[in-house]
Amino acid sequence: MQGNFIEELRWRGMLHDMIPGLEEQLAKEMTTAYIGFDPTAPSLHIGNLAAIMLLKHFQLAGHKPIALVGGATGMIGDPSGKNAEREFLSEDTLRENQIGIQKQLEKFLDFHTGANSAEVVNNYDWFKEFSFLGFLREAGKFLTVNYMMSKDSVKNRLETGLSFTEFSYQLLQGYDFYHLYKTKNVRLQMGGSDQWGNITTGTEIIRRKEGTGEDETDRAFALTTPLVTKADGTKFGKSESGNVWLDPSKTSPYEFYQFWLNTADADVPRLLRVFTLFTQAEIESMEKQHAEAPHLRLLQKALGQEVTTRVHGAQVCEEVMEASTILFAKDAIEQLEAAAESVFQQLPIYQVSPEAMAECQNLTDLISVGCNHLICSSKGEARKAIQGNAISVNKVKVNNPQANIDFPLLRNKYLLIGNGKQKNYILAIS
Repeated sequence: MQGNFIEELRWRGMLHDMIPGLEEQLAKEMTTAYIGFDPTAPSLHIGNLAAIMLLKHFQLAGHKPIALVGGATGMIGDPSGKNAEREFLSEDTLRENQIGIQKQLEKFLDFHTGANSAEVVNNYDWFKEFSFLGFLREAGKFLTVNYMMSKDSVKNRLETGLSFTEFSYQLLQGYDFYHLYKTKNVRLQMGGSDQWGNITTGTEIIRRKEGTGEDETDRAFALTTPLVTKADGTKFGKSESGNVWLDPSKTSPYEFYQFWLNTADADVPRLLRVFTLFTQAEIESMEKQHAEAPHLRLLQKALGQEVTTRVHGAQVCEEVMEASTILFAKDAIEQLEAAAESVFQQLPIYQVSPEAMAECQNLTDLISVGCNHLICSSKGEARKAIQGNAISVNKVKVNNPQANIDFPLLRNKYLLIGNGKQKNYILAIS
């Protein structure tokens, strides 16, 4: 093996739990493992990145990773961590989502590296031929209701209500593991710590159907990673506008980079370990430099550059970083006027329609209703911000709420509006 997978996870803080004997199995031979991804959207988001990095480290250690896109289970929805049942998606939608997800996985995993090449599978391919009675005979008889009721994903939903469809989810996921165990020699399923119950359901089905015991050599294993949370315990992965997606049409590369750049100092050491491939020595060296000059935000910049490059490519990342620097520069106006078009287009640009402009009588109107409340949620908030000297137009402070909006346009089309030190908006007046 090229490296110790478990030790790599330990120092990165990415190991939560595992079935004993897994380390011995991984040391003995190249092992195949899988992680399931829910195709309820055409793109993965950064909440999925920890799972993707698990597969990445697994492959780097010389093992074979499989990403399972749940075309069948996605039609039901995992009840884990949910308060209500999800809406059903059509088969066509799920298939389109699978295609988008596979393209994103190819940016992280190597699908052309010989014996341990990554694969993507879809559980709809083996579930679509099952009859209801056939599935009950094939899988349902091997688990007791008592066993299934003991899972946290079930117990936590009993008070709010759990449909039989959702109750059966763990049986479907468990059968996935059994099917891959039989057809692709998959010995390990991995996932977030909230998936432990579903994963061990799979190991239990394999044990009961195949007769694998504690001392046998053909056992199946489970491994989970801690859920990534912020230092204050809140959920990681969302911005003010919602999920941070890997698809540039859903979250622009600029917004994506800014999300990582704005990481709190308390959170960035762990995020560097989970979401990058920097070595332990490299991270510890960066942390030392950061501690000496935290205002330079070296860790945040390293994190943002590494993840943005991985997801969007080196060229786009360079353009985004240049755009970010320009937007907050003292001579931003001159730089914006001179910036290459490819760099300028990476900036967050918001359209203001001619109809909206016609209704704006002054700056108060423009930064509230005129831009659909992007900058200020109401006219009252806008007036307060302007009078509080928080608003600038083209880097010049404006403190008159009634100021006319006949400001000179950058590149004959744009206005740069600042709200405080950290928020800048480019309005496209068209």
